[in-house]
Amino acid sequence: MRVLVTGAAGHIGGHVLDELLAAGHAVVATDLVPVEDPRLERVHTGDLQDAELVAEAMEGVSAVVHLGAIPHPNLPDASALFAANCLTAHRVLDEAGRTGVRRVVAASSLSALGLAWAPTPQSPRYVPLDEEHPVAAQDPYGLSKAVLEEIARATHRRYGTDVVCMRLPFVGAGERLAEHLTEVAADPGGRNPGELWGWLDTRDAAEAMRRALDADLHGCHVINVAAADTASPVPTAELLARYHPGVPAFAELPGHTGLFDVGACAELLGFVPWRGWREP
Repeated sequence: MRVLVTGAAGHIGGHVLDELLAAGHAVVATDLVPVEDPRLERVHTGDLQDAELVAEAMEGVSAVVHLGAIPHPNLPDASALFAANCLTAHRVLDEAGRTGVRRVVAASSLSALGLAWAPTPQSPRYVPLDEEHPVAAQDPYGLSKAVLEEIARATHRRYGTDVVCMRLPFVGAGERLAEHLTEVAADPGGRNPGELWGWLDTRDAAEAMRRALDADLHGCHVINVAAADTASPVPTAELLARYHPGVPAFAELPGHTGLFDVGACAELLGFVPWRGWREP
């Protein structure tokens, strides 16, 4: 396939390029900054809010991996962040549908649930969290990802485009992951404990996205993609008792078991994230 990757210069984007190119796909890339990679068929540099740039990048592609977005809520203008993420998602998905692209894989976030960046802390209704858990977004980033998922559903209804929205936790590898793990170990509640200590190796994120391009599925699907364990050295049961007391658990949570249900990922993509950071 010829695949358009938006946000290709980002941390996840670089791993996705490697994954897709290794699988034999031709790749077109976009980002705000130049992407210097001679393996790419085309590179379009600019803002995805620009309809002309999106139309040019979409020319001749048969699939899209949409990663281009502001990836956190830490901007002074919350409304601008929300507007930018929603507009770019609509530009990309609507243009994909309008031009006959049959498959889009979009990076959503577990922040869409509203727990991770909540200005008013919240606990989950239950664990492990599946895709049916109620959305209660307060922050502009989480809200923009919830809107992305609605845009995906609307794109499928309007054009018949098959869309997979991947709800991702913190994603990292190498130094980026090491820094995150050090921070979590020093203070498990230092970051909002609504993140539920979820994490994902970037190589697993890239593989899941490549598999979502190839999977035999139709419709619009929102799926959790997260590691099987937590990013904390504290056992999961102790984390829940300390930071989310009283939350019902509908499965056994021994050791450092992760708090996100990835059953839909296994069923739809035939893939479960397997890379871990702990010693065997």
